Amino acid sequence: MRKMISINVPQIGEQEIEAVVKVLKSGVLTAHLGNGPAVKQFEAKFMKFVNAKHAIAVNNGTAALHMALLAIGVTSGDEVILPSFTFTATAEAVVLTGAKPVFVDIDPRTYNIDSEKIEDAISAETKVIMTVDLYGLPADMQVIRETAQKHDLAVVEDSAQAHGAVYRGKPPGCFADMACWSFYASKNMTTGEGGMITTDRGEYAERLRCIRMHGEKEGYKSIMLGHNYRMPEIEAALGCVQLGKLPEFLEKRRRNARLLTERLSEVRRLELPKEPPERKHSWYLYTVRLRDADAKMRDAVVDGLRKRSVGATVYYHTPIHLMHYYRLFGKQSLPITERAAQQVFSLPVHPGVTLEQIDYIADSVKHVIR
Repeated sequence: MRKMISINVPQIGEQEIEAVVKVLKSGVLTAHLGNGPAVKQFEAKFMKFVNAKHAIAVNNGTAALHMALLAIGVTSGDEVILPSFTFTATAEAVVLTGAKPVFVDIDPRTYNIDSEKIEDAISAETKVIMTVDLYGLPADMQVIRETAQKHDLAVVEDSAQAHGAVYRGKPPGCFADMACWSFYASKNMTTGEGGMITTDRGEYAERLRCIRMHGEKEGYKSIMLGHNYRMPEIEAALGCVQLGKLPEFLEKRRRNARLLTERLSEVRRLELPKEPPERKHSWYLYTVRLRDADAKMRDAVVDGLRKRSVGATVYYHTPIHLMHYYRLFGKQSLPITERAAQQVFSLPVHPGVTLEQIDYIADSVKHVIR
């Protein structure tokens, strides 16, 4: 029986093992203010990679989102505009501040928040527009930035899936006040868990470093309310190695995505992922859409592929605004989001997927859909 081709697999080698052992031998596993030597090195490297002036390493991507909103000053009574078609953490971070999430429908071509529909969702209570670079494709950040400036709003870009993506020649975060990143095990690069916030604004960076460590600017002197969101030294050491390998990882993802598109272009039942001219995908997930289908039909295709050892996966089958808890914030109808959630599924294109496996994935998709 063929081994399952997983949707994502962390690419860990001897360099990562050596980096972890080096930290263990040093005896410095963390630093009180979260700024140990490996963390500082990782921050400097990542800051350069995304062309930002500041980078603050934290213990996961959800912490990064929460901290970004806290640094802006989001609190009870505020509203944050965001898409519903994303992982729960995006909305969760909003609610953790006491603010209200206001969901906006998506662009059916890119699955990103529809930049043209944001304006209608803005109210006197709106404080932030939070975008998501879903599946690794940047949102339409220039239009979103212009809308935010018009209404004096901050922009937070959830780039958890977009390591290596490009928008109008620039990395994620360049059109936002802050970008938030995840290094979860499945991501384009990993530290196991872990996250990062990047920004060009010094006042945000200063607040973020305080929030990361119980509101302390120096040891045992809290100047504001904070949390314990530090990144351990072992994670940072992994991140330094993984970041060095990221260009190679991205090249393989892009190759696999290109080949899969070529092999599936004849399948009329499928709508393949699009890469607008001004954007460059990171291909965290290669997401296709089963045309004229409902959830039952889509799930049957996914089940058929998994029986053939292709790790097809649905992200995200329940939009956040339809989840039980988030209905507390009011009933909303997001028809494009809800339709996409019933029709999309993702196929493996991670760096460990071989050319032979790409052929097998494509053949399996054709077979199951037939």
